[in-house]
Amino acid sequence: MSPINICQEFAGGLGMLFTCAPHGEYQRIRTPYLYPDGDNIDVFCKQQEGVVLVSDLGETSRWLRMQTVSPKRSPKQKALIEDACLTHGVEFYKGMLLARCRPDDQLAAVAVRVAQAALRVSDLWFTFRTRSVESVTDEVADFLSERRFSFTRCEKHTGRSGRIWMPDFHVRAIERSSLVYVLSTGSRTAARSVVHQVHTAFFDLSHLAAGPEALQFVSLFDDTADVWSDEDFRLAEQLSSVMRWSQPDELAEVLQAA
Repeated sequence: MSPINICQEFAGGLGMLFTCAPHGEYQRIRTPYLYPDGDNIDVFCKQQEGVVLVSDLGETSRWLRMQTVSPKRSPKQKALIEDACLTHGVEFYKGMLLARCRPDDQLAAVAVRVAQAALRVSDLWFTFRTRSVESVTDEVADFLSERRFSFTRCEKHTGRSGRIWMPDFHVRAIERSSLVYVLSTGSRTAARSVVHQVHTAFFDLSHLAAGPEALQFVSLFDDTADVWSDEDFRLAEQLSSVMRWSQPDELAEVLQAA
Protein backbone atom coordinates (compact mmCIF):
# COMPACT_ATOMS: atom_id res chain seq x y z
CA MET A 1 0.00 0.00 0.00
CA SER A 2 1.61 3.27 -1.09
CA PRO A 3 1.57 6.52 0.94
CA ILE A 4 -1.00 7.94 -1.50
CA ASN A 5 -3.26 4.93 -0.98
CA ILE A 6 -2.96 5.30 2.79
CA CYS A 7 -4.34 8.84 2.62
CA GLN A 8 -7.01 7.86 0.11
CA GLU A 9 -8.23 5.05 2.34
CA PHE A 10 -8.50 7.44 5.25
CA ALA A 11 -10.42 9.95 3.17
CA GLY A 12 -12.88 7.24 2.21
CA GLY A 13 -13.14 5.62 5.63
CA LEU A 14 -13.25 8.56 8.00
CA GLY A 15 -13.78 11.64 5.86
CA MET A 16 -12.80 15.00 7.24
CA LEU A 17 -12.52 13.88 10.87
CA PHE A 18 -8.98 12.67 10.22
CA THR A 19 -6.28 14.32 8.11
CA CYS A 20 -3.29 12.61 6.54
CA ALA A 21 0.07 14.14 5.65
CA PRO A 22 3.66 12.92 5.06
CA HIS A 23 5.91 12.88 8.11
CA GLY A 24 9.39 11.67 7.19
CA GLU A 25 9.19 7.96 6.46
CA TYR A 26 5.70 7.82 7.96
CA GLN A 27 2.27 9.11 7.08
CA ARG A 28 0.92 11.11 10.02
CA ILE A 29 -2.79 10.80 10.77
CA ARG A 30 -4.14 13.68 12.84
CA THR A 31 -7.13 12.39 14.78
CA PRO A 32 -9.99 14.31 16.44
CA TYR A 33 -9.07 12.74 19.78
CA LEU A 34 -7.39 15.05 22.29
CA TYR A 35 -4.90 14.72 25.11
CA PRO A 36 -6.13 16.28 28.40
CA ASP A 37 -4.27 19.52 27.60
CA GLY A 38 -6.13 19.90 24.29
CA ASP A 39 -3.43 18.72 21.86
CA ASN A 40 -4.52 16.38 19.07
CA ILE A 41 -3.57 12.73 19.25
CA ASP A 42 -1.59 11.71 16.16
CA VAL A 43 -0.90 8.21 14.88
CA PHE A 44 1.72 7.28 12.31
CA CYS A 45 1.54 4.69 9.53
CA LYS A 46 4.36 2.91 7.73
CA GLN A 47 4.30 0.13 5.12
CA GLN A 48 6.47 -2.90 5.93
CA GLU A 49 6.34 -6.11 3.89
CA GLY A 50 2.63 -6.03 3.15
CA VAL A 51 1.65 -4.87 6.64
CA VAL A 52 0.97 -1.27 7.65
CA LEU A 53 2.31 -0.52 11.12
CA VAL A 54 0.18 1.99 13.00
CA SER A 55 1.74 3.59 16.09
CA ASP A 56 1.80 6.70 18.22
CA LEU A 57 5.64 6.46 18.11
CA GLY A 58 5.75 6.86 21.87
CA GLU A 59 4.13 10.32 21.89
CA THR A 60 1.60 9.33 24.57
CA SER A 61 4.31 8.01 26.89
CA ARG A 62 6.36 11.18 26.34
CA TRP A 63 3.32 13.33 27.04
CA LEU A 64 2.74 11.49 30.32
CA ARG A 65 6.37 11.90 31.40
CA MET A 66 6.05 15.66 30.91
CA GLN A 67 3.13 15.82 33.32
CA THR A 68 4.98 14.61 36.42
CA VAL A 69 8.32 15.11 38.12
CA SER A 70 8.61 11.34 38.71
CA PRO A 71 9.59 9.17 35.71
CA LYS A 72 8.31 5.99 37.38
CA ARG A 73 4.79 4.62 37.12
CA SER A 74 3.04 2.84 39.95
CA PRO A 75 1.96 -0.81 39.54
CA LYS A 76 -1.64 0.40 39.30
CA GLN A 77 -0.77 2.78 36.46
CA LYS A 78 1.10 0.03 34.62
CA ALA A 79 -1.94 -2.22 35.01
CA LEU A 80 -4.19 0.52 33.60
CA ILE A 81 -1.94 0.83 30.53
CA GLU A 82 -2.09 -2.94 30.01
CA ASP A 83 -5.86 -2.87 30.37
CA ALA A 84 -6.20 -0.06 27.81
CA CYS A 85 -4.04 -1.96 25.32
CA LEU A 86 -5.96 -5.20 25.87
CA THR A 87 -9.31 -3.43 25.47
CA HIS A 88 -8.37 -1.82 22.15
CA GLY A 89 -6.23 -4.62 20.75
CA VAL A 90 -3.00 -2.64 20.84
CA GLU A 91 0.54 -3.70 21.75
CA PHE A 92 2.67 -1.64 24.15
CA TYR A 93 6.29 -1.96 23.03
CA LYS A 94 9.20 0.21 24.22
CA GLY A 95 6.79 2.94 25.25
CA MET A 96 4.92 2.88 21.93
CA LEU A 97 1.31 1.95 21.24
CA LEU A 98 1.39 -0.31 18.19
CA ALA A 99 -1.08 -2.17 15.98
CA ARG A 100 -0.77 -3.90 12.61
CA CYS A 101 -3.07 -3.40 9.67
CA ARG A 102 -2.99 -6.63 7.69
CA PRO A 103 -4.33 -7.02 4.12
CA ASP A 104 -7.84 -7.98 5.25
CA ASP A 105 -8.08 -5.20 7.87
CA GLN A 106 -9.46 -1.70 7.47
CA LEU A 107 -6.73 0.85 8.07
CA ALA A 108 -9.16 3.42 9.47
CA ALA A 109 -10.41 0.98 12.12
CA VAL A 110 -6.87 0.06 13.18
CA ALA A 111 -5.87 3.73 13.50
CA VAL A 112 -8.94 4.44 15.60
CA ARG A 113 -7.97 1.60 17.95
CA VAL A 114 -4.52 3.08 18.45
CA ALA A 115 -5.91 6.59 18.99
CA GLN A 116 -8.47 5.34 21.50
CA ALA A 117 -5.77 3.47 23.38
CA ALA A 118 -3.68 6.67 23.45
CA LEU A 119 -6.67 8.54 24.86
CA ARG A 120 -7.16 5.94 27.59
CA VAL A 121 -3.46 5.93 28.49
CA SER A 122 -3.28 9.73 28.59
CA ASP A 123 -6.06 9.68 31.18
CA LEU A 124 -3.47 8.33 33.62
CA TRP A 125 -2.62 12.00 34.05
CA PHE A 126 -5.64 12.25 36.34
CA THR A 127 -4.04 9.71 38.70
CA PHE A 128 -0.94 11.95 38.87
CA ARG A 129 -3.10 14.94 39.70
CA THR A 130 -5.09 13.02 42.31
CA ARG A 131 -1.95 12.13 44.26
CA SER A 132 -0.56 15.67 44.08
CA VAL A 133 -3.70 17.41 45.36
CA GLU A 134 -4.69 14.96 48.10
CA SER A 135 -2.61 16.59 50.85
CA VAL A 136 -3.56 20.12 49.77
CA THR A 137 -7.28 19.38 49.65
CA ASP A 138 -7.04 17.86 53.13
CA GLU A 139 -5.46 21.11 54.33
CA VAL A 140 -8.21 23.12 52.66
CA ALA A 141 -10.86 20.90 54.28
CA ASP A 142 -9.30 21.52 57.71
CA PHE A 143 -9.27 25.25 57.03
CA LEU A 144 -12.95 25.30 55.99
CA SER A 145 -13.88 23.35 59.12
CA GLU A 146 -11.94 25.78 61.33
CA ARG A 147 -13.77 28.72 59.73
CA ARG A 148 -17.08 26.87 60.24
CA PHE A 149 -18.00 26.63 56.57
CA SER A 150 -20.47 23.96 55.59
CA PHE A 151 -19.09 21.94 52.68
CA THR A 152 -19.09 18.65 50.83
CA ARG A 153 -16.16 17.09 48.98
CA CYS A 154 -16.18 15.69 45.44
CA GLU A 155 -19.91 16.18 44.95
CA LYS A 156 -21.09 15.13 41.49
CA HIS A 157 -22.42 17.78 39.08
CA THR A 158 -23.60 17.15 35.53
CA GLY A 159 -22.29 19.50 32.87
CA ARG A 160 -24.16 20.70 29.81
CA SER A 161 -22.33 18.07 27.77
CA GLY A 162 -23.64 15.32 30.03
CA ARG A 163 -20.21 14.74 31.57
CA ILE A 164 -19.99 14.31 35.34
CA TRP A 165 -17.65 16.68 37.17
CA MET A 166 -16.58 16.50 40.81
CA PRO A 167 -15.19 19.81 42.10
CA ASP A 168 -13.02 19.40 45.17
CA PHE A 169 -15.46 21.35 47.36
CA HIS A 170 -19.04 22.59 47.33
CA VAL A 171 -18.98 25.29 50.00
CA ARG A 172 -22.20 26.70 51.42
CA ALA A 173 -22.11 30.14 53.06
CA ILE A 174 -24.96 32.33 54.26
CA GLU A 175 -24.91 34.62 51.23
CA ARG A 176 -24.11 32.11 48.48
CA SER A 177 -22.55 28.77 47.65
CA SER A 178 -19.34 28.09 45.75
CA LEU A 179 -17.75 25.30 43.76
CA VAL A 180 -14.02 25.14 44.44
CA TYR A 181 -11.33 23.36 42.46
CA VAL A 182 -7.87 22.99 44.03
CA LEU A 183 -5.12 23.36 41.43
CA SER A 184 -1.91 21.69 42.54
CA THR A 185 1.08 20.14 40.78
CA GLY A 186 4.81 19.93 41.29
CA SER A 187 5.55 20.22 37.58
CA ARG A 188 5.67 23.49 35.64
CA THR A 189 5.01 21.50 32.45
CA ALA A 190 1.85 19.97 33.90
CA ALA A 191 0.53 23.28 35.26
CA ARG A 192 -1.16 24.34 32.03
CA SER A 193 -2.88 20.95 31.75
CA VAL A 194 -4.30 21.36 35.27
CA VAL A 195 -5.62 24.84 34.47
CA HIS A 196 -7.14 23.72 31.17
CA GLN A 197 -8.96 20.85 32.88
CA VAL A 198 -10.49 23.13 35.52
CA HIS A 199 -11.37 25.73 32.88
CA THR A 200 -13.16 23.04 30.86
CA ALA A 201 -15.05 21.88 33.94
CA PHE A 202 -16.29 25.37 34.81
CA PHE A 203 -17.26 26.03 31.19
CA ASP A 204 -19.31 22.82 31.12
CA LEU A 205 -20.91 23.73 34.47
CA SER A 206 -21.56 27.37 33.51
CA HIS A 207 -25.34 26.88 33.71
CA LEU A 208 -24.92 26.58 37.51
CA ALA A 209 -23.53 30.13 37.63
CA ALA A 210 -26.85 31.63 36.50
CA GLY A 211 -30.17 32.25 38.25
CA PRO A 212 -31.18 33.44 41.72
CA GLU A 213 -29.12 30.71 43.44
CA ALA A 214 -26.13 31.00 41.14
CA LEU A 215 -23.02 29.22 42.30
CA GLN A 216 -19.71 31.03 42.52
CA PHE A 217 -16.77 29.32 40.82
CA VAL A 218 -13.42 29.45 42.61
CA SER A 219 -10.02 28.28 41.36
CA LEU A 220 -7.76 27.81 44.38
CA PHE A 221 -4.11 27.68 43.31
CA ASP A 222 -1.61 25.88 45.50
CA ASP A 223 1.12 28.49 45.13
CA THR A 224 3.53 26.80 47.54
CA ALA A 225 5.32 25.60 44.38
CA ASP A 226 6.47 28.17 41.82
CA VAL A 227 4.96 26.44 38.77
CA TRP A 228 2.17 28.82 37.70
CA SER A 229 2.49 31.51 35.03
CA ASP A 230 0.53 34.73 34.56
CA GLU A 231 -1.19 33.08 31.59
CA ASP A 232 -2.43 30.30 33.89
CA PHE A 233 -4.02 32.83 36.24
CA ARG A 234 -5.54 34.82 33.36
CA LEU A 235 -7.11 31.68 31.88
CA ALA A 236 -8.63 30.71 35.23
CA GLU A 237 -9.95 34.26 35.76
CA GLN A 238 -12.14 33.98 32.67
CA LEU A 239 -14.66 31.74 34.44
CA SER A 240 -13.79 31.78 38.14
CA SER A 241 -12.48 33.78 41.07
CA VAL A 242 -8.76 33.09 41.39
CA MET A 243 -7.45 32.56 44.90
CA ARG A 244 -4.05 31.58 46.28
CA TRP A 245 -3.66 29.06 49.09
CA SER A 246 -0.93 31.26 50.61
CA GLN A 247 -3.70 33.83 51.34
CA PRO A 248 -6.38 31.83 53.20
CA ASP A 249 -8.03 34.90 54.74
CA GLU A 250 -8.82 36.24 51.28
CA LEU A 251 -10.26 32.86 50.36
CA ALA A 252 -12.59 33.01 53.34
CA GLU A 253 -13.72 36.53 52.40
CA VAL A 254 -14.54 35.48 48.84
CA LEU A 255 -16.51 32.43 49.99
CA GLN A 256 -18.53 34.58 52.42
CA ALA A 257 -19.15 37.48 50.00
CA ALA A 258 -22.54 38.02 48.40
